[in-house]
Amino acid sequence: MFLEGLDALDEQIVRLLIENARMSYSELGQRVGISRVAAKMRVQSLERRGIIEEYTTIVNPQKISGAVSCYFELEFRPETLAEAAEILRRNDTVTQVYRVTGPCRLHVHAVAASAEEMETLVTEVVDRLPGLKESRCRTILSRIKDIKGLRL
Repeated sequence: MFLEGLDALDEQIVRLLIENARMSYSELGQRVGISRVAAKMRVQSLERRGIIEEYTTIVNPQKISGAVSCYFELEFRPETLAEAAEILRRNDTVTQVYRVTGPCRLHVHAVAASAEEMETLVTEVVDRLPGLKESRCRTILSRIKDIKGLRL
């Protein structure tokens, strides 16, 4: 995939960091054929330019006993979409909120510590969102493929 402003060396660096964001500058440089210092400068440039946004730890909720992970498809009256999105953005159980195509829709992912916590999210937050016209909830049974960020 071609990304404007990303040369072949930057692309290699990004690919390696997607595989292992904890890779040292020394190993990164060795793998792409540049010095540790040059690798560090390249990574810092990618960070400054906003190409690399963050490094994080991803916890698999399916490996935690009792955790429940769900996706919601929510439809709103147009005048209430922004307010509802903000309520969901601020909620700690909600992990992702996307504006998607279709009539005033949000795609929402949430991870709760238990079925009871998920039910509380549904009854006390989702069901009470302003202008909610339709709500569909799907419980995730297993994760087959999960790609984080952009694949080059």
